[in-house]
Amino acid sequence: MRITALNPRFVGEVSDIDISLTLSSDAVAAIEAGMDRYAVLVFPGQELTDERQFAYSRNFGELEATLIGQMSKPAERRLGPVEIGDISNLDPAGGLRARDDSRRMYSLGNRLWHSDASFRANGAGYSLLSARVVPDSGGNTEFADTRAAYDALDDKTKNAIEEFVTEHSIAFSRGELGFSDYGPGNEGKVRPVRHRLVRTHPVSGRKSLYLSAHIGTIVGWPMPEARAFIRDLTEHATQPEFVHAHRWRVDDRVMWDNRTTMHRVRRFRDLQEVRDLRRTSIKGTGVTAPQAPALAAE
Repeated sequence: MRITALNPRFVGEVSDIDISLTLSSDAVAAIEAGMDRYAVLVFPGQELTDERQFAYSRNFGELEATLIGQMSKPAERRLGPVEIGDISNLDPAGGLRARDDSRRMYSLGNRLWHSDASFRANGAGYSLLSARVVPDSGGNTEFADTRAAYDALDDKTKNAIEEFVTEHSIAFSRGELGFSDYGPGNEGKVRPVRHRLVRTHPVSGRKSLYLSAHIGTIVGWPMPEARAFIRDLTEHATQPEFVHAHRWRVDDRVMWDNRTTMHRVRRFRDLQEVRDLRRTSIKGTGVTAPQAPALAAE
């Protein structure tokens, strides 16, 4: 297995490995070491079925159930299992979703900078996104290196934010776009959870900013001031020198660490062209901040 850097700061392209096969413990360790170094790994030309994507992902931990899958009825899920994220513009019958389709409205939140599952107390570790059908133009995924963004802060700001705790909820990010239709009985799934703003990587020891559009406030701050401050930090973390754009090709597999990066999808002609990508995510391994009794994640 070889890794070639695609960006001076992060992102590597992996070659000489077939991730559709059962991997040895040495191969898994090499991928994890690559993730520790690059935070984002691109595996081009990897043909995976959903089942093989599950098997590959389980090398790195327990699979995360998607929130939209848990909030949907079985008949509303195109792909079935709640552990696979349907990152597409297709309805259960395989047709393009209508402009005013509620699921399409929900998915527009992916255009905001975010970290997967930060609206859960454990967050997510790695995510793997596989491309089955890609549009002719647009639909790139951009990644931001929040380790490098933290490193670039001045010492005064680093000291000031060291102990900050933020509250995350899917309702905060979707609310920015005017979306609030989560369906009856799902109120508990959108309650805020708490995370430390500054995280330390368990292997490299590097600090990073745990930022996401899911952040609604900083504990102890007035909400408008907190959101303005988080917006400033996000603008800092997504400057061009910290960002890499991935242009998708069929059978690309891209894996990233949600603890040290943010990502977003760019606009494409989703009412005319099919974009079918499928995501698996690994559950986070622990909470980073005490949860308020009323903020327990479900």
